[in-house]
Amino acid sequence: MSSSGDVATAPAPSAWAPFGYRAFALLWTATLISNVGTWMHDVGAGWLMTTLNSSPAVVSLVQAATTLPVFLFALYAGTLADRLDKRKMLITVNAMLLVIIAVLAGLVHLELVTPGLLILFTLAIGTGTAFMAPAWQAIVPALVPREALQPAIALNSMGINISRAIGPALAGLLIASVSLSAPFALNALSHVVIIGALLMWKYDSTPKKTSQPIANAMLTGLRHVAHNGPLKATLIRAFAFFIFASAYWALLPLVVQGIEGGDATLYGLLLTLIGTGAVAGALTLPKLRARLDASAMAAAGAVGTAVAMAVLATAAQPPVAAAAALLGGFNWIAVLTTFNVSAQTALPNWVRARGLAINLMVFFGSMAFGSAMWGQVASLTSTTTALLIAAAGLLAGLALTRHHVLGQGEGIDLTPSMHWPAPDVAIEEDGLHARGPVMVEVEYHINPADQTAFLTAINEWSGERWRDGAYDWRVYQSAEAPEVWVEAFLVSSWEEHMAQHDRVTAQDKDVQDKVRAFDTRADGPTVRHLIAP
Repeated sequence: MSSSGDVATAPAPSAWAPFGYRAFALLWTATLISNVGTWMHDVGAGWLMTTLNSSPAVVSLVQAATTLPVFLFALYAGTLADRLDKRKMLITVNAMLLVIIAVLAGLVHLELVTPGLLILFTLAIGTGTAFMAPAWQAIVPALVPREALQPAIALNSMGINISRAIGPALAGLLIASVSLSAPFALNALSHVVIIGALLMWKYDSTPKKTSQPIANAMLTGLRHVAHNGPLKATLIRAFAFFIFASAYWALLPLVVQGIEGGDATLYGLLLTLIGTGAVAGALTLPKLRARLDASAMAAAGAVGTAVAMAVLATAAQPPVAAAAALLGGFNWIAVLTTFNVSAQTALPNWVRARGLAINLMVFFGSMAFGSAMWGQVASLTSTTTALLIAAAGLLAGLALTRHHVLGQGEGIDLTPSMHWPAPDVAIEEDGLHARGPVMVEVEYHINPADQTAFLTAINEWSGERWRDGAYDWRVYQSAEAPEVWVEAFLVSSWEEHMAQHDRVTAQDKDVQDKVRAFDTRADGPTVRHLIAP
């Protein structure tokens, strides 16, 4: 739902439509300021490490310490975000980051930082980012209506690229004119801005209390993703893109070194042009989406990225590299936004943060592994060869994954149907919610002529059981009465089964109705609940 301060009616879904909603505009602005601070911090940390220890292996640990926590903790963080008040969680994590970064700024000012200490602080800050990222992504649908989700995600990506263009340049200016501690101090202040915006945001969210162990909740999220066809298609397409597109980012500094007159100034200029191309792409996306569906948009972006990488591979002059940077930024945001929207629309609210956390793990994992892989390929061959191989790989990956359709969730009704009746419980209810495991049996009477069609339908229906909390599912035929079929599934507790009643969607109801229609009895299938002592 939107905050109470939002406008009553949704504007037309133009590139700027989300700014018509007060909550989105407020948090977008605060996030832009915070991202500028983050980019200043990253530049400051990288430069600080070069002054402490100039070994490439040590310097690279700063980037690894930034991204590794996201890959390690994203699913756990997403599970927490699904169980807790997201607004309070974001305020708490930002407050902790404010303290950590402020302490680091003080240590830098006093010249007390060592390489090991900087790595530890970077790991702590990266861990905070890991715990924020799923919650940030999960609140976007609460800021704008569904029809404005696409431009909202594009504007968020545009904000990241604007900050990417501003932050590094500002950090260099501050380091040269003020001190090395200045970028860290301003990054700490940027978290004050975020906390203030979150406090101003009136978000009515009261998560249900649960006694389900956190590990079980994480497994539930993994099972949901494994049986969520639209989301799986998105993750497969995303991996096939990012594993090759990562070469663009990993090898860009090496490309600059091989260009005539290539230096740090040219590198900064290319990063700015990538951000500029991304901003232009974000503004153009609504018009492009009116003509192309999600799969076609991602395919066009992948082809454009492959062209940009090929141009970059053969660039010998700065203007050619600049053109490749603009083209790369434009297509990067087209693909990234399309994947993010496809993931968002494939997820129901109750598991949104966990699903998006797995989406983040695929992104960061493929980018990290791809970067290391293309660095090795470039070492064994050349930067040009590595980029050309990666560009060809992008096109091959696109061809191999073309059957995985993006944007399937946009046509699915994931609102809770609430059509399952409450079970009639005759046993003592005190402490019942924690008892388990629970076996639910659904008995069907099927005409022998319909058995093949019934099995096809019920196997499709099994996806709902797995997605919504079951950890085992089977279907059996009675040996004594062959017309009797029993569907059985297991959930961890009575509380988890009752949660399934709230999770089943309108789309699921349509599939279930097809299965129920095969039962020959007027009253339909019989349901039994069996609880372990």
